[in-house]
Amino acid sequence: MKSKQHTNRLANETSPYLQQHAHNPVDWYPWGEEAIEKARAEDKPILLSIGYSACHWCHVMAHESFEEEQTAEVMNRLFVNVKVDREERPDLDKIYQTAHHLLTRRNGGWPLTMFLMPDDHVPFFGGTYFPPVACQGMPSFTELMNHIDEYYKNQRNDLVKQNDSVLSALHQYANKTSSVGQLTSIPLDVARQQLAKSYDSVNGGFGDAPKFPHPTNIERLMRHWAAKLEDEAALEMATQTLHAMASGGIYDQLGGGFCRYSVDERWEIPHFEKMLYDNGPLLSLYARAYKATGSAVFKRIVTQTGDWVIREMQSTDGGYYSTLDADSEGEEGKFYVWTQEEVEQALENKTELDVVRKIYGLDQPANFEGKWNFCVKQNTNDIAGQSGQDETEVNNALSSARKKLFNRREQRIRPGRDEKILTSWNGLMIKGMAEAGRLTGEEKFIDSAHRALDFVKSTLWIEGRLVATCKDGKAHIMAYLDDYVFLIDGILELLQARWCTEDLEFAIQLLDVVLEQFEDREEGGFYFTANDHEALIFRPKPFSDDALPSGNGVAASVCIRLGHLTGEQRFMTAAERTLKSAWDDITQFPHGHNALLLALEQYLYPGQNIILRGEKGRMNEWQQLCSQGYKPGRFVLAIPQDQSDLPGALANYEVKGQVVAYICEGFECQPPVMDKDELEARL
Repeated sequence: MKSKQHTNRLANETSPYLQQHAHNPVDWYPWGEEAIEKARAEDKPILLSIGYSACHWCHVMAHESFEEEQTAEVMNRLFVNVKVDREERPDLDKIYQTAHHLLTRRNGGWPLTMFLMPDDHVPFFGGTYFPPVACQGMPSFTELMNHIDEYYKNQRNDLVKQNDSVLSALHQYANKTSSVGQLTSIPLDVARQQLAKSYDSVNGGFGDAPKFPHPTNIERLMRHWAAKLEDEAALEMATQTLHAMASGGIYDQLGGGFCRYSVDERWEIPHFEKMLYDNGPLLSLYARAYKATGSAVFKRIVTQTGDWVIREMQSTDGGYYSTLDADSEGEEGKFYVWTQEEVEQALENKTELDVVRKIYGLDQPANFEGKWNFCVKQNTNDIAGQSGQDETEVNNALSSARKKLFNRREQRIRPGRDEKILTSWNGLMIKGMAEAGRLTGEEKFIDSAHRALDFVKSTLWIEGRLVATCKDGKAHIMAYLDDYVFLIDGILELLQARWCTEDLEFAIQLLDVVLEQFEDREEGGFYFTANDHEALIFRPKPFSDDALPSGNGVAASVCIRLGHLTGEQRFMTAAERTLKSAWDDITQFPHGHNALLLALEQYLYPGQNIILRGEKGRMNEWQQLCSQGYKPGRFVLAIPQDQSDLPGALANYEVKGQVVAYICEGFECQPPVMDKDELEARL
């Protein structure tokens, strides 16, 4: 139990992660002028610790080190200690994760522990988790700090030389240039080959354990299949991965929603935290896979996950919360796992109990510390065949059992929830919910997305600029590139689900800010921070995807989409400049740049924009006709006849008769279609 006898400056912060450390004996500061000035005045290095509220190893290091008086005494005596929530300050996280990689030649992660010079904040040493006692070749955290202090005091000249090299490398990384005459489709095919090489044909997914969902990889394969229908292997890789995740322990079989990643290659045991930013893209992906295959499993995953989002992740004001913790009662996964006795107590019906045991592998050895984390081991068809039951009867028993187990689980102490509302992650979930609603016909998901967008417009859009986060009514921190472009992408998907002229106008306003504040006018592409953002040691311009799709890739994509819709050539020019700026990166490692590959595909092969005008009720059939199957290059807007003063080129699409369809590819449009059968033939 954390003592409340200490209170530091983090008590006044909105971040739940920072508040978790508000009663540490460590004299923590948030990132800001007070800490920076103290470090300069006292000539002490800054000990920078970056993490987030649902991070298991962040909790471990906090308990082992930051809550201990002796460790805190060393930290307070030798350093100025700064704690950062990487979800509120992704700019700092990107900078110091990059620096960590340059210094150590290893991938980073959380908690990230960096030691910075007090004058210019350049890091001179770093790592991730450090143990309280020496083990596995690592020194204890206290020993490490003493060594760093000694080196800082006695080897200052060496540090200055090293930091010059680090700064030079960071600026080269941030200001890479590329020279390309013509954009080609070659990276699209190379990415397909690279994904096949890293594909796990036994378990689905890519690479070895730990295994992450990587939605952009799966989307790339599905789009490749859609463009080249003879490539059934691409669709097989995508759908096998989606089925494996849906059957695995990474998916919450009772409550819906996906965990962050699987610690094993079989998707069986997850790191139990649930992140909004994973579930938004996965909702979109499963909805598209449902349209591509007609799979009832994929539709079920969409419905269950969308219901979980509304039930557990949407605030009463409409915005979506950030994360659910991996831990409850101090134990990872305790909320989710079961003993045999607990299952038997919840299910008195023998048929239900037998079905659950077979479906979720309770007749096999326990898979998580003597307990069971539910994974689908058999399907209902197999069980029906073995028992002689009708499959409908087995499905009914499973459905009834799931409800009882879910209700029993609801009585447990729940994992912590990080209730800050992040603009960028809300953009991802607005897109996911809108697409889930449009492709499955569930209007409640579209309603949910609209409520979230209304919250963003009323709370996070302040005097013509976005802010990045809101908690307990306090909205603050200048928004980043991802906040703007993820939100625009979400709005565009929401417009396909339900037209609103004001939403399109808002998307255009947002993109105007992006071009004004984030674009690199000299070399192309977009910086992660705005022109008037706090000056840091370098200004990232990230092209590659990480846990999130690249902001530059999404920016280029929405520029292309809005360029075609509005006829604004400046949007198209910005997209082209971005692709050319990133070309060397794209061609060297295509499947690490899937968001940019999507924009490249849209640039080279403009899809169909279909604008429907007419009476709202009569347009529904036409809209459904346009939305049949998996057509990722098709963008359909159904604009009611009473909507006037449409922006840009949309004003040219006039109402004719009861319903009219305008079909355009790029900037070329066919004659208007006023007959539904003719529209079907054109499609």
